Amino acid sequence: MPEGDVVWRTCRRLDQVFAGHPLTRAELRWGRLIECDLIGMVGAEVIPRGKHILHRLDSGLTIHSHLLMEGSWRIQDAVDHIPQHDTVRAVLGTTRWTGIGERLGMLDLIRTDEEDSVVGHLGPDILGPDWSAEHAIANLRAGHLGSTHDLIGGALLDQRNLAGLGTIWTSEPLWVERISPWHPITDLSDADLVRLLDRAKRLITAACEQRMSNTYAYGRSGQPCRRCRTPIKAAVAGPPGKERRLYACPRCQSL
Repeated sequence: MPEGDVVWRTCRRLDQVFAGHPLTRAELRWGRLIECDLIGMVGAEVIPRGKHILHRLDSGLTIHSHLLMEGSWRIQDAVDHIPQHDTVRAVLGTTRWTGIGERLGMLDLIRTDEEDSVVGHLGPDILGPDWSAEHAIANLRAGHLGSTHDLIGGALLDQRNLAGLGTIWTSEPLWVERISPWHPITDLSDADLVRLLDRAKRLITAACEQRMSNTYAYGRSGQPCRRCRTPIKAAVAGPPGKERRLYACPRCQSL
């Protein structure tokens, strides 16, 4: 699933294309949304909220989308051919550019002042203006009984604790800070969590500007740890039914 940095870059590009420009083409190929007429509405801004994309219009409406596992928004010249296959869920165009939403996992048209109906459940966004490490730590401590895991890896993946992290930006800062994804939150001090969240924020922020080419732990199962040469291990984390695969060094990440 695309993580916060991918969504951030996607929103930045969509904002560059649509902000301040009227829509000359608007097709939301999703259930009853196919009947919506957005032609002439001017883009106000496109912003991320965790892994959600909020495309705000001057009319007071927001096009909400989520990439889930395979979705993407790509930009092409307005004169280029638009594919008609059924994986295209949205087509938005100006006189200069066309944005094509493919394999989107969510697509909604809502009032901008009602965006909380789709993103209000999220914790503070690690890349957003609402970021608060203190709020995130309080969420991690409190947990969501019956839905989140009491181990740090699973808790970081729960978007209600904090928004924007996925398996990459959970595995990587945990490796740097030498904390096992399967370590109980209750055994970590607030200082440990502050350092971990600060590390995660720095890593994902850097990835927003420059795509990651190498990883410390993510995707390196069986390969030698970059610190101690012990083979990296992979195992699932998270509550039943929502497990995700995380990567760690069984020797260095002993905390």
